[in-house]
Amino acid sequence: MKLYDGGRAPNPRRVRVFLAEKGIEVAREPIDMGAMGHRGPEVTSRNPLQRLPVLELADGTILTESIAICRYFEELHPEPALFGHGALGRAQVEMWQRRLELNFLFTVGQAFRHIHPAMKEWEVPQIAEWGEVNKPRTVQFLEIFDRELQNREFAAGDTYSVADITGMIGIDFMKPARIDLPEGLRNVRRWYETVAARPSARA
Repeated sequence: MKLYDGGRAPNPRRVRVFLAEKGIEVAREPIDMGAMGHRGPEVTSRNPLQRLPVLELADGTILTESIAICRYFEELHPEPALFGHGALGRAQVEMWQRRLELNFLFTVGQAFRHIHPAMKEWEVPQIAEWGEVNKPRTVQFLEIFDRELQNREFAAGDTYSVADITGMIGIDFMKPARIDLPEGLRNVRRWYETVAARPSARA
């Protein structure tokens, strides 16, 4: 089994944090995304979308998409449960994982890809106006998230989950995307300090 890893990029990091929470060691093949390594034959032959991470199983089976890879490891190693317990718990984690991915991490990513000069060769065409549109969308979602966190410690309830991983990485990604975290979001800041202090956050 081998994980083709993309360094500090958000999606490869999501898988690394997940694995660290599980205490799972997987052989990793580092890919230099800055040098466009994800568009080279090694990755392209395994994922025609040319995206990371990519998990290659011992029998040659390929899994892509960070959450799909995390779900695979959750099935193999169910504890600690990072996708929730029981029907309701799993549904709540799924709900917040999707909300944080589609309404937060995605908008931060769009701002970064369409504004940051380093992404000019990646995002063609790079549309600065679209990047700017996503900045207030990001903040609007965080305001909703802040209200949701008034009565619970973590994104989907009282237990840390994959939704917290997605949210934490979204916060970290705001700096290179040139989006400021508003001062008034006290619950978001408290939550972030909690999840960022976990040893897995350094993965």
